[in-house]
Amino acid sequence: MAKNDKDSAGPGTHLIAQNRRARYDYEILDTYEAGLALLGTEVKSLRMGKANLTDGYARIERGQAFLNGVRIEPYAGGNQFNHDPERSRKMLLNRVEIRRIVGDTAEKGLTLIPLRLYFKGGRAKVEIAVVRGKREYDRRNEIAKRDADRAIDRALASRD
Repeated sequence: MAKNDKDSAGPGTHLIAQNRRARYDYEILDTYEAGLALLGTEVKSLRMGKANLTDGYARIERGQAFLNGVRIEPYAGGNQFNHDPERSRKMLLNRVEIRRIVGDTAEKGLTLIPLRLYFKGGRAKVEIAVVRGKREYDRRNEIAKRDADRAIDRALASRD
């Protein structure tokens, strides 16, 4: 199998979509990998890379995890039974993980969002994270630290 830009999720995986904005807007506290219960036309659409995680979020309802706000475009070759692009999708997690997520998100200001959507061993997976929103000054501090690190690296490189 040829390696391309989309295969950066790791060995044996094929990256479909990534929520890059999440790492900028949120402080990631914990991550989980979950399977997805999908319809056939959704899987075909994902194989074509037609997904958007930008407005997605996850929620625990009645002891089950659901992924909301993730848009999977309708399959072009589908018929009248094509899927709803923004339907709620069940995430496959075990009971212990769900209890841990409920405990983590019970704290005020924490939420659950998708980071990556990918195929692993032929199965669709989503990486979700427990996150806390960053404030404006947090972002400024992060940018200042990154600039300082770059300046240090440049100074060390020019010294050699």
